[in-house]
Amino acid sequence: MMKDTYTIEGMTCASCAQAVEKSVAKLTGMDAANVNLATEKLTVTYDNKQVSEADITQAVENAGYKAVKNLSATSFEIEGMTCASCAQAIEKSVGKLATVSSVNVNLATEKMTVTFDEAALNVSDIVRTVEDTGYQAKLETSEQEGPSQADRQSAHIQSLWRRFLWSTIYTVPLLYIAMGPMLPFGGLPLPEFLNPMTNAMNFAVIQLLLTLPVVYLGRDFYKVGFKALFKGHPNMDSLIAIGTGAALVQGIVMTGLLVSGQLHVGHGHPDLYFESAAVILSLITLGKYLEVVSKGKTSEAIKKLMGLAPKTARVMRNGQEVEVAIDQVVAGDILVVRPGEKIPVDGEIVEGSSAVDEAMITGESIPIEKRVGDQVVGASINKNGSFQFKATKVGKDTTLAQIIQLVEEAQGSKAPIAKLADKVSGIFVPIVMGLAAISGLAWYFLGQESWIFALSITISVLVIACPCALGLATPTAIMVGTGKGAENGVLIKSGDALEETHKVQTIVFDKTGTITEGKPVVTDIKAFNGADADDILQVAASAEVGSEHPLGEAIVAEAKDRKLTLTASQDFQAIPGHGLQVSLNDQIVLLGNSKLMANHNIDLSDARAEADQLATEGKTPMFVGIDGQLLGIIAVADTVKENSVAAIQKLHRMGIEVAMITGDNKGTAEAIAKQVGIDRVFSEVLPEDKANEVKKLQDEGLHVAMVGDGINDAPALAQANIGIAIGSGTDVAIESADIVLMRSDLMDVPTAVELSRATITNIKQNLFWAFAYNTVGIPVAMGILYPFGGPLLSPMFAGAAMSLSSVSVLLNALRLKGFKAKA
Repeated sequence: MMKDTYTIEGMTCASCAQAVEKSVAKLTGMDAANVNLATEKLTVTYDNKQVSEADITQAVENAGYKAVKNLSATSFEIEGMTCASCAQAIEKSVGKLATVSSVNVNLATEKMTVTFDEAALNVSDIVRTVEDTGYQAKLETSEQEGPSQADRQSAHIQSLWRRFLWSTIYTVPLLYIAMGPMLPFGGLPLPEFLNPMTNAMNFAVIQLLLTLPVVYLGRDFYKVGFKALFKGHPNMDSLIAIGTGAALVQGIVMTGLLVSGQLHVGHGHPDLYFESAAVILSLITLGKYLEVVSKGKTSEAIKKLMGLAPKTARVMRNGQEVEVAIDQVVAGDILVVRPGEKIPVDGEIVEGSSAVDEAMITGESIPIEKRVGDQVVGASINKNGSFQFKATKVGKDTTLAQIIQLVEEAQGSKAPIAKLADKVSGIFVPIVMGLAAISGLAWYFLGQESWIFALSITISVLVIACPCALGLATPTAIMVGTGKGAENGVLIKSGDALEETHKVQTIVFDKTGTITEGKPVVTDIKAFNGADADDILQVAASAEVGSEHPLGEAIVAEAKDRKLTLTASQDFQAIPGHGLQVSLNDQIVLLGNSKLMANHNIDLSDARAEADQLATEGKTPMFVGIDGQLLGIIAVADTVKENSVAAIQKLHRMGIEVAMITGDNKGTAEAIAKQVGIDRVFSEVLPEDKANEVKKLQDEGLHVAMVGDGINDAPALAQANIGIAIGSGTDVAIESADIVLMRSDLMDVPTAVELSRATITNIKQNLFWAFAYNTVGIPVAMGILYPFGGPLLSPMFAGAAMSLSSVSVLLNALRLKGFKAKA
């Protein structure tokens, strides 16, 4: 028998999984077929003599889905990208490779994620394809890459700043020489040997000598731009290279004519564009510097998370306490933590106790008491006690590492709103090059202007166009938005989830463990026939000692909290559907429902009204009788979480309908719903039917979010447009969800919606300004308004405007860093 695993694409709900299982299971020779909806994996056991891989993939396709074997998502760092056109070119090239399922290049993070069949395609093939496109790709392999990437980014920032400073040193005197005489009121005086009227050759040669160092400092623009152009993927650097290159060549030709004596200026001065080329290169270098600095700020959330991890740990080895590097800790090691220290990895306390501050992971500000057997999370801070714990998760398995991975994946993903910008960016540069050529030729042949004027128009169009602003509009906002979510304990797992959340109209909450604590507690004790509340509780708890029933455990826990002394019982009898009977100090004690009391002729006439009232409040009343007489009623209920009411009220203020789904009976469900303000109640719903209830809401045309924490919530979380998992819930629920609430606080549900709305608004603003800038800037640069008395942009101002557009988009995205959830 062979065993294989396939990734299934296209599944959305439990019905999809069943359809795939049924289709594959029908194959002759198939022993077992199991689909995991949460991981989107199909595991099959089969006789390879009777069933082939082709048969399995065909069976999946017949069910309406796609099976891909050994699908792997791998991340690469990309060097050499300058604009959205670069990202588009790489995506197109890599996307053409065989077995590549998806490829996503993020300009803001300078990373590429490729999903492909690792059995049929090598990483080296992908790297080579990127290099053939004109860029460099490096596999992201280890945890050490974070710091090295940061170091490279820091070096890049310093390099750009030095380039700008040296460019400015040469450009300022160049501007003085070239533009000084043109200023009003007589302009700035020039030395006689630079006077263009009498020494035009010197005037030109000195400008050329000042321009060449600036061109050399900006050589990367030409190297990358022309390489991309010749590869058939022109980008923003191509526009800059052609524009400034044309200005430089024009100036060199004019200077050559002056030096050779073939050109005489007379009483004017030669038309040179050296200063335009130098100023454009200097301003764009400054723009790049500001852009890289701003992009670095968008990923501060990841840097902060990475900085949380301690670098060393104290480990018990051979009975001795030894300090080792964090990457040398292995699962099963016993670690020692002292007051004030960070906990190195995830684990379970085996000795000692303390209060632990987990705010940096969960956002919960109050330290949590931890004792033997409790779990601790790596990077949280031990406050006041010393303890030893056994490492259970290390390296990439720790909670912190998984959070970092989730945030990185989200920051690297694309939102659907980015598709428009991607489409425009892909054809933007060729269109701009065409417009530049058309406008220059039109002015030369139809405008009766000089070729110098026409060249100026062409250069301005090439330089003012900016695909960068379009390419950065979405990813920068997503990076800041998801990072801000992580700071607030809201892990948004993708750009899709971030965008979809703002559309939510109805939010469905699972009751147990989500709206309620999920742990029954004693809420009321009603005494009868002269009994005392503590006496009733003591009798009931003594009867329930050792019981594994949740209601019994709640009664025992309440007695222990009140420090009551429990008595040993004899002759324990569990009576299914009724309760229990025990002997306590030679007295017969009964604990259960009204049927149990009636069977033993215990009069409940005085207690029925109280019991009915408790039941309408969503509580479970249990009668306590002793020797044929009613002692009292103990009510147990799953209490509502502290912030449930406030969260639901806030969602109502945001215009969102709130529903609750539960397996409880209608009375209990409606009692809880009334208590917290629920709009719709779905009661007596079997676990496997939760997804169907979500589907019914979607069939009404509603955009639905589902909030849950249990294994049985996973199908419903996957079915919903947005699945939101409570962080304290199960791994399966968290895997199935689009958003994870680390604090298990329902107030974070409206926070997630608010953050989504703020981020989408920011993206729309960015896209508007990026489109508006190009829509207005390019026609002005083409000189369309000039014949009607409108402005005419010089190449220098065009370069300044282009740099400003990218920086303005980044600065707008950074405004999200000030996001705060509304009260």
